Amino acid sequence: MNILIKSATIIDSKSEFHNTTQDLLIENGVIVKIATTIKNPNNYQVIKLDNLHISQGWFDSSVSFGEPGFEERETIKNGLKTAAASGFTTVAVNANTNPVIDSNSDITFINSRASNNAVTLLPIGALTVGSKGEHLAELYDMNTAGAVAFYDYKQPISNPNLMKIALQYASNFNGLVCSFPQENKISGHGVMNENITSTTLGLKGIPALAEELQVARDLFLLEYTGGKLHIPTLSTATSVALVREAKKKKLDVTCSVAIHNLYFTDDVLTDFNTRYKVLPPLRTQTDVDALIEGIKDSTIDMVTTDHNPIDVEKKKIEFDFADYGTIGLESAFGALQSIFTIKKTIDLLTKGKSRFGLENTPINVGSTINITLFNPDIKYTFSKSDIVSKSKNAIFENETLKGKVYGIISNNKIALNS
Repeated sequence: MNILIKSATIIDSKSEFHNTTQDLLIENGVIVKIATTIKNPNNYQVIKLDNLHISQGWFDSSVSFGEPGFEERETIKNGLKTAAASGFTTVAVNANTNPVIDSNSDITFINSRASNNAVTLLPIGALTVGSKGEHLAELYDMNTAGAVAFYDYKQPISNPNLMKIALQYASNFNGLVCSFPQENKISGHGVMNENITSTTLGLKGIPALAEELQVARDLFLLEYTGGKLHIPTLSTATSVALVREAKKKKLDVTCSVAIHNLYFTDDVLTDFNTRYKVLPPLRTQTDVDALIEGIKDSTIDMVTTDHNPIDVEKKKIEFDFADYGTIGLESAFGALQSIFTIKKTIDLLTKGKSRFGLENTPINVGSTINITLFNPDIKYTFSKSDIVSKSKNAIFENETLKGKVYGIISNNKIALNS
């Protein structure tokens, strides 16, 4: 792949060209020259776009595609196309499938379906067999096949001894254990945040306590066992405080927050719109403020779209019975830029790679090209026309967002939006 990128503003704090506008010459997938002006004597393909900005390729630590078993929601092929169109060069994909990805052969299948693509797929294997929370899955075998972490997607491990054993066993091969932060005996049949809004609407609530008890339990287990723990999608102020204290103790813990939990509060549920039904639920402004503060002081290590396509039949029903979940890849950049500066937004979209076994690739001469291309200044209303996913359950529909993605260049391939 030989290309010449013209007049690109580089947003990469690890690059010596950070915050400058440069031409980039790429030969055989490697950056061979960066300068204010580069001629094109070899007639390479030229990429010149309005207000072009580039950064290191973006990473999402938690997406779901559905295949195998839920292809009506999303396929791996279209899921990776969606990721590329949204600016992501690498995505870690959950075992949210049927059958659940819980063996060496399952990981091999996922990898084969994602091969030869501009987007790199990192498979996350189930932590327990069938994600039923009863017996550990084949963690070591999945690790050797390429699994980057182990997680029963949205299924909390209720048995503390099982979580203890998982942390101890995975530490033998430096495996990353993920634990969904919810105590089901406390959350019960709740469908939204327990607060004055749930009382007003007459909906059963999920107390913040349900999350915080599980986080506290897992942090105590981690302190006892050692190992590596990742807590996906925190949503409450106390959870942030608990992780902050654990990091002061030098525990090997990381955590993420879903972008929609930074943007919305439970006040949006007044019309019972099921696109706002997510897990963990949307919380209060106090929680949102604490989550943003946790990002600013690096208590929260990364953001995730928590992209989870749901077929329309599971969403267009009564709120109590609708499935949890929203797609989020397509709206991620515009939503984050509505909250943070461009520098912080890019920082958040490129963080977390090392936790899942990836290296950051700064935009410098000699680096293999792995970049996202975007225009940070376009404001628009997010609508169905912006959705690439097969499913359309978008929590950000009709929201005013800032920033459009042009595409990615990665794995020696160019994937630009038409």
